[in-house]
Amino acid sequence: MSETTAPVPVIAESATARGRRARIALRGLQILLALFFAFASALPKLIAHSTAVETFDELGWGSAGMYTIGALELAGAIALLIPVLQSVAGIALSALMVGAFVVTLTAFDGENAATPLILIIPLALIAWARRGHNAELLRLVRRA
Repeated sequence: MSETTAPVPVIAESATARGRRARIALRGLQILLALFFAFASALPKLIAHSTAVETFDELGWGSAGMYTIGALELAGAIALLIPVLQSVAGIALSALMVGAFVVTLTAFDGENAATPLILIIPLALIAWARRGHNAELLRLVRRA
């Protein structure tokens, strides 16, 4: 005998006042992270700011690596604001931050290594809280 039960809503998606506040807080977090990744992280790379150029030259990645990372960060920032892409953006930017953490440990003796680790926490929260959009994204991809 099978028992049918309604799925338990995730707090960030429930219709209660608490759920509404959680949605607003999560959306605010997404906007803050999008602004950070677009302006504080991607922009210096995409305009070839001297500090970014020096960093990527020291890594031996040159301008191609700098522009690639900057473009990935900008794409992730934009995707954080598009409902169907929010969860995937959280996952992709988290993966990028894992890479940044490894690079800071290996190439820069751990200087500023905490920054990517700190960013992974809210990105993972966004990926988890917005995971319901993944099914919709999969339907769109299959339709194309």
